[in-house]
Amino acid sequence: MQSYDSQKAMRVLCKSDRTLGQLIEQAGPIAIDLPKQLKPFDALLRSIIYQQLSGKAAATIHKRVRALFSGRDINPDEVLAMDDQMLRNAGMSRAKVAAANDLAQKTIDGLIPPGSRLREMSDADIVEKLTQVRGIGEWTVQMLLMFHLGRPDVLPTKDLGVRKGFMLTYGLDQLPAEKEMMVYCERWRPYRSVGSWYMWRAVELWG
Repeated sequence: MQSYDSQKAMRVLCKSDRTLGQLIEQAGPIAIDLPKQLKPFDALLRSIIYQQLSGKAAATIHKRVRALFSGRDINPDEVLAMDDQMLRNAGMSRAKVAAANDLAQKTIDGLIPPGSRLREMSDADIVEKLTQVRGIGEWTVQMLLMFHLGRPDVLPTKDLGVRKGFMLTYGLDQLPAEKEMMVYCERWRPYRSVGSWYMWRAVELWG
């Protein structure tokens, strides 16, 4: 369930950007399944594990890590109590283990807001707060905003898939610069998340 009207978003985008409208018509309705319950620690730990890996490889490592905790929801205390080498043996790099430990400690210290608080915070405040965690950058928080909080106006200009989709959709010879995308995508407001989602679909269709 979206936190915004996806049908309205599609209509607005089709009206404001004819080229994007053609992509929307070809790709079909947007489909983002938000989790029923937002668990920031789980979501961010998963993001850390998935960074810079293919989906299949990351899913395998994530499954191994969860197995260390008997497949249950992982809590921060258990992560800190777990021997780092166990996490390394599951496939996490040294840097990712350090990031997971920092995330766990900051969650225990109350620096990572609970899901109910995150829902009340602005996108900018969430980015500022969560990027204080080691290994958590703007892109990771943007994915949380889009796929866990259902925020409608996120534009992940650092995402390679979004940039490639933009290149394919608008017939560019090379990947667009971030600034170029930001300027163009002003016409997508207040639904830049939806426009970005369709850039990933463009890669699936034409990439």
